[in-house]
Amino acid sequence: MSELRPLHRLFALSWIDFFQGTAVRVETEMDLSLKQQFLDIVLIRKGPEPIPWRLPDGFEDLGAHNLLTFKSFQEALDGWSLLELVGHYVNYRKQSSPSFGNLLPESDYRLYAVCVRFPHNLAQQVPLTSVRPGVYELRVVTVVIRIIVASQLPQEEQNALLHLFTSRDELVRYGQAHYQPHSTEMSTVLLQLFKTYREDPDMPDTLKEFARKTIKELLASMPPEERMEGISLEERMEGISLEKRMEGIPGKERAKGLSADDLAESVPIETLEAALKKLKPNGSPPKP
Repeated sequence: MSELRPLHRLFALSWIDFFQGTAVRVETEMDLSLKQQFLDIVLIRKGPEPIPWRLPDGFEDLGAHNLLTFKSFQEALDGWSLLELVGHYVNYRKQSSPSFGNLLPESDYRLYAVCVRFPHNLAQQVPLTSVRPGVYELRVVTVVIRIIVASQLPQEEQNALLHLFTSRDELVRYGQAHYQPHSTEMSTVLLQLFKTYREDPDMPDTLKEFARKTIKELLASMPPEERMEGISLEERMEGISLEKRMEGIPGKERAKGLSADDLAESVPIETLEAALKKLKPNGSPPKP
């Protein structure tokens, strides 16, 4: 499965961009167990305010916690995939609740399975209820899973994000032409990465290197305060000598709170040598 992860990461990046500036936080590749089993995406609503733009078909009724699994054009959505999603939901609900004995209500959670192609084998095993073109529902005990088939969604602007991940060229072109960026920098990175992946889907290392270079260029273009956001003072000072840290600080300010040993360590050796040369032979300083 490791060779499929790059496209999953692009899928996650697209949702990060889509919800930029809204009350929804996007958590990607969430590890829910001691033995790593990743849930592709969790969309967490941080407040009651409405999303200021239309969501893709099938996502209109977001809950407080929304769990997504994604199957690309290289994968099939089957019964086992849905059982895994339900298992993730059970685990995640326990972790996101105050305690195991005080679980948040089921109504706080939504389960979504996004796939590129229609799951024919799954449809032969269990009944899929059609909600609208490209959107289906399946009930597992008390849990409803909404299945969204990207290649069946209408060519409308709210669906442009998901059309980017289909295998049909006309839908991909529509997605590229109609996807509305919500964060200029992230959208540029996303579209560039997606283009690279489509040109060379069997080389995730190439994608990884391209991502590294693109992110480096993006960081270089950001203001210093944005680049340093979230970095502690200790991390900022790491690797900087004491002499460099003291540059621009008056001598009296440097000495505040320092012991004699600290002062000795903080004064450059050249400064000490110059001071010694000014001393008289008996060790007293020269008169001005």
